[in-house]
Amino acid sequence: MDWYTSVFELIDMRSFSNLWFWIVLAVIWSTVNHWVLGVPWDMVMRARDNEGQAQIDLEDMVRIHTNRLLYIVGESGLLLTGFACFLFTFLGLTGFVYGHEFAQAVFLLGVPMTIVGLLSIFTARAVRSNELSGEALIKRLGRHRLHTRMIGVASIFITAMWGMYQNMSASALGG
Repeated sequence: MDWYTSVFELIDMRSFSNLWFWIVLAVIWSTVNHWVLGVPWDMVMRARDNEGQAQIDLEDMVRIHTNRLLYIVGESGLLLTGFACFLFTFLGLTGFVYGHEFAQAVFLLGVPMTIVGLLSIFTARAVRSNELSGEALIKRLGRHRLHTRMIGVASIFITAMWGMYQNMSASALGG
């Protein structure tokens, strides 16, 4: 057995029957739900419970990450949008029209992450334009996290249903 065969047996390009895909899905969504606008959620909770330095630290972190995100969007947002549209069109066609399961899996991971990215941009703009701080900032970050979780639940559900459909179809065809 050569190394090429060993690697592809380990990775298995049939994504939905591969344990690694489901581990990646779980890690991505748990990470996205923990980091709200680049700030760890425990920092938000600490600022909510203890005013003072914890609140100042939270506001500074949100300001830094908000400015960074909005700078990136302002400088290369159009280019990133064009590339994302190209990538998701390619993945959608390759995966769902031509039946390539790996492209389907990447599409089902990437599109919801892009939606969360857009939500982060809208939240960052709201934080900056309204100059949110204190309790208003914590509420806005909580609302952002809630929306992220709802997107995550829907994404995991759709991915699981599609994955089960693909696995049942593959087993029915004998492949």
